[in-house]
Amino acid sequence: MARELGVLNALDVAKTQWYHFTAIVIAGMGFFTDAYDLFCISLVTKLLGRIYYTKPKAPHPGTLPAHVNSAVVGVALCGTLAGQLFFGWLGDKMGRKKVYGLTLMLMVGCSIASGLSFGSSPEGVMATLCFFRFWLGFGIGGDYPLSATIMSEYANKKTRGAFIAAVFAMQGFGIMAGGIVALIVSSAYDHKYKVPTYEQHAEASLVLPAFDYVWRIILMFGAVPAALTYYWRMKMPETARYTALVAKNAKQAAADMSKVLQVELEAEEDKVKKLAEDENQKFGLFSKEFAKRHGLHLLGTTTTWFLLDIAFYSQNLFQKDIFTAIGWIPPAQQMNAIHEVYRIARAQTLIALCSTVPGYWFTVALIDYIGRFAIQLMGFFFMTVFMFALAIPYDHWKQKENRIGFIVMYSLTFFFSNFGPNATTFVVPAEIFPARLRSTCHGISAAAGKAGAIVGAFGFLYASQSKHQKDVDSGYHTGIGIKNSLIVLGVVNFLGMLFTFLVPESKGKSLEELSGENEEDGAEAIEQSGSARTVPV
Repeated sequence: MARELGVLNALDVAKTQWYHFTAIVIAGMGFFTDAYDLFCISLVTKLLGRIYYTKPKAPHPGTLPAHVNSAVVGVALCGTLAGQLFFGWLGDKMGRKKVYGLTLMLMVGCSIASGLSFGSSPEGVMATLCFFRFWLGFGIGGDYPLSATIMSEYANKKTRGAFIAAVFAMQGFGIMAGGIVALIVSSAYDHKYKVPTYEQHAEASLVLPAFDYVWRIILMFGAVPAALTYYWRMKMPETARYTALVAKNAKQAAADMSKVLQVELEAEEDKVKKLAEDENQKFGLFSKEFAKRHGLHLLGTTTTWFLLDIAFYSQNLFQKDIFTAIGWIPPAQQMNAIHEVYRIARAQTLIALCSTVPGYWFTVALIDYIGRFAIQLMGFFFMTVFMFALAIPYDHWKQKENRIGFIVMYSLTFFFSNFGPNATTFVVPAEIFPARLRSTCHGISAAAGKAGAIVGAFGFLYASQSKHQKDVDSGYHTGIGIKNSLIVLGVVNFLGMLFTFLVPESKGKSLEELSGENEEDGAEAIEQSGSARTVPV
């Protein structure tokens, strides 16, 4: 029935037009901001340790205690998980557009507030920072289901995968922007204050009061791209699929899409009314009918995203620890506080430029040709291979002459996560569920991913700590924990490859074909879409 609606057919067969690119930029800038805000914290955690936890006359610069470090890094992920569930549900109840601006304003306000964190003690500053970053994450969480759903419902079926992947690919630019901003700010301060290294003059006063502004500027800059796109988000009309299939307002759907597509569309009120009376399209999320039709699909999208994010966020948030362990970044006492930020930012930016960003855009270019299933399976496979190749001969890679090889192979894991499951786990949940549950199911899938990110962030932090307390205090790691962590991540990626077989291939089909909304007999529709679940390899 839904397939017969002219407004939806018009969207499915529309040629690529200017409004597609406008939607990609508007939705994509949200993800640019999301990635910047989530990953810029890893650039400044060592600086926070130096500023707030360096003891006078100590032989080594201070570091954040393990529980403080895990809280600062992981609290935004906890907020993101909550936001994905809440705003995903709200997007199906109130509409995509109404909720879209709220998430953006929350991100702008909390980005600024994070940089203004205050307190009369180190613990007080960290507590207020964690509070604001939780609510920052809450806003970021809403952007996941809403951006994906809006883009999928605007796109045509021929290039839908590329459009949704392009929105998500802005995450790569956000990660890279975080590194670039940190490079500019730290370089400016490093040149202004000619401070010796910690080894040359081990005084706590080497961390000048002015250095406290560095991490605040880096965190607050995340408000800029979000604020710039707020006006354009509010100008976007509600998606036709929500207006017609959920709100049951045929006139509004036709009017909105007539402006967007620049064609005359008829308001098919009788068809929408008949659709509203169709009992096959009234099942809820927790019904037996949903479990029968989409239960395995939801299991597949949640488990693969959960497993992917354990590996992806572990790699991104703690790459500085890995680079320090293999000697690519010098020990802390050989640098002053600001130069350490510069070296960490340079390493992260280089990895993003050479592997993360290209991986995203390989997916954009090829997803509608080779399909979501093949890209996800291939990505998990190569991530597994490279993780084991790094972990098993780890002592070999630690030798100075082999460090370049380690960096290259480590970069390839980033490339195949983004030319692989990190993109496809975002795309598929926005395509395969019914319109009235699409945002909710994407939010559930994304929240499962953030649960994996939390496991990765907290688990990797403790697993990579040295067993010798004196090494922890000095900022060194023996590497024993990191090797075992890489092995665990290899196993996680292998499990992700297995669970990929639960995820359907959605290439080239309309959203209504995939969700079963195009047939009066819902069981028949699901049998057809279910056949796509087993894909020849």
